[in-house]
Amino acid sequence: MAAPAKKPKARKKKIKRTLPKARVCIRAGENNTLVTITDLDGNVLGWSSSGSSGFEGTRKSTPYAAKIAAENAVEKVRSYGITSVNVEVKGLGPGREQAIRGIQTAGLDLDQIIDRTPIPHGGCRPPRRRRV
Repeated sequence: MAAPAKKPKARKKKIKRTLPKARVCIRAGENNTLVTITDLDGNVLGWSSSGSSGFEGTRKSTPYAAKIAAENAVEKVRSYGITSVNVEVKGLGPGREQAIRGIQTAGLDLDQIIDRTPIPHGGCRPPRRRRV
């Protein structure tokens, strides 16, 4: 007895979202710069870093590497149709300003730039005074 013929599975059509606005989170550390692009709810659309852009060692912590990382992150999310972004910067690394410039050179409009660098107030108790 022959097996019944199987129907081909119907594939779901992948729907690409179009977003006019997004959020760019820049984490500028001492040794690396990470650029993450999310929608306004916080869902990640694409990311890049100085290390993933091909820089190694001390070259990873340069402003030029941060600019290239920002441009690569914008290229990854080009298909979403993003035109304007809110930028949130965290950290005091050398790639802070250049990452923002990289986003501008990639063709996105900046709505606002927010500094979210954590600043301690109060904090831990300092160590006791040394007696010799």
